[in-house]
Amino acid sequence: MEKLLEYNPILLALGATLFTWFLTAAGASMVFFFKSINKKILNSMLGFAAGVMIAASFWSLLKPAIEMAEAQGDIPWKPAVIGFLAGGAFLLLIDKILPHLHMGLSIDKAEGIPTTWQRSILLVLAITLHNIPEGLAVGVAFGALANNPDMGILTGAIALAMGIGLQNFPEGAAVSIPLRREGLSRWKAFNYGQLSGIVEPMAGVLGAYLVLTIEPLLPYALSFAAGAMIFVVVEELIPESQRGNETDLSTIGAMLGFATMMLLDVALG
Repeated sequence: MEKLLEYNPILLALGATLFTWFLTAAGASMVFFFKSINKKILNSMLGFAAGVMIAASFWSLLKPAIEMAEAQGDIPWKPAVIGFLAGGAFLLLIDKILPHLHMGLSIDKAEGIPTTWQRSILLVLAITLHNIPEGLAVGVAFGALANNPDMGILTGAIALAMGIGLQNFPEGAAVSIPLRREGLSRWKAFNYGQLSGIVEPMAGVLGAYLVLTIEPLLPYALSFAAGAMIFVVVEELIPESQRGNETDLSTIGAMLGFATMMLLDVALG
């Protein structure tokens, strides 16, 4: 693993986010085996994804941001608070602009700029929206290696990529299988499902590049990614996972997701 420290952080970020995208595609491939997905299972999967993102926001992003700010002689809480709120505001802006539709809702409940796009496109864009901060988070985590090629930072970035990838698998299935139920062919549903994750490598490379270009930006960038992820969790994942009567399953899924990401980050980072 020490040899990885010799590679360009941007290339590492690209490799890591290609891995997370691959797991999205692997999850989307479940549409070739199943035509429908049980609502209880879907809610549990969405809850798990929410738990992973909440844990990653603190253990992999906010906590390191506070520690880095303190090491740089800055007020420890300042980059964390400013970056966190900026990340949420950025996602709020995209949420208001990008046309998208949450799962289980009729097309008249579509958000963003009014459009005549098909329902399937709007459903995919809803998932694509919260893959942006996930890719950005992984990219920023690997970009931190440029200024401090430490094994702890590397393993922490790897843990984050593993956690994001882990929750991308059920997320990919949660996109493609409902699309199949909407009437799309299996191949088209798979393509739409895996395309929802292709923004992660793009956001990952951008995040790593920005950190490499502007070194003092790192604590703010980590906090920005955390704020964007928490916005997605509260705005989309938790409400969607709580639809129906079996809310305990989505809550248990969230607890397991948090515990899994915390274990990965503490054990590896």
